[in-house]
Amino acid sequence: MKQISKWFNSIDWDSFWSQTISIGVKIIILIILYFILKYIGMKVIRTFFKRYRENQAVSAGRSDTLESLISNVYGYILFFTIAILILQNFINVTAIIAGAGVASLAVAFGAQGLVSDVVTGFFILLERQIDVGDSITLDQVNGIVEALGLRTTQVRDFDGTLHFIPNRQIIVVSNHSRGNMRVMVDIEISPKADIEKAMAVINEVCTKVSETNKNIVEKPVVLGVENAGAANMLIRAVGKAVNGEQGNVQRELLKKCHEALTENNIELPFPYFPSFGSTN
Repeated sequence: MKQISKWFNSIDWDSFWSQTISIGVKIIILIILYFILKYIGMKVIRTFFKRYRENQAVSAGRSDTLESLISNVYGYILFFTIAILILQNFINVTAIIAGAGVASLAVAFGAQGLVSDVVTGFFILLERQIDVGDSITLDQVNGIVEALGLRTTQVRDFDGTLHFIPNRQIIVVSNHSRGNMRVMVDIEISPKADIEKAMAVINEVCTKVSETNKNIVEKPVVLGVENAGAANMLIRAVGKAVNGEQGNVQRELLKKCHEALTENNIELPFPYFPSFGSTN
């Protein structure tokens, strides 16, 4: 106890508190400076890309991708710079940097996943495999790309789930947002129905819808009977639609075809008779 008391009394408390307050003020200033620089930097980046989109012939997806990437890189650089400035108040950062050569091998093994993420992300951006806003499939994940960075890719699933995927895990990318998309409509009719008449009606519907729907790039063509069974026969029509609109085009064609087949007294399989309550 005497040794502890002696050590305690030997402390220059005025110097201690002065140094503590000085370091605390520096840290607070650096943290405030971090948020100010982050706000200003992000605003400058957003403003730049807003004007870039207006003045340059570039797709919105590509512009959003570059904006996301630059914001990502700026955020990392700013964070590590402020972190080093804060650490300088407690340890000799210069000595750590000087000793980095000795520990470089260990760091390389420990950070190989991060390096792999960055390298893969760089080539994904360079080759323009995906852009922000693209509809993609990555292994078991289907959704829309919300952000593309050097380390991770963020994909919003169709049920609202946001997936954060390390770039090194991206092996096969299925991009559904490049070029026009195929529209395939399968219409079932009864095996007793007049097949030639049914195909003529479906072809007429495809022609009419193609003339009124601007999202149809290539008029659907009736290929013929795709499948024949004891319960039904399947007639297939295939065309092309503007990317992202293939679902709406397919639904419209299917609806119009069923209406036209019914109007022309072409029998459909498994007629459904809805129940409107008890008959007791």
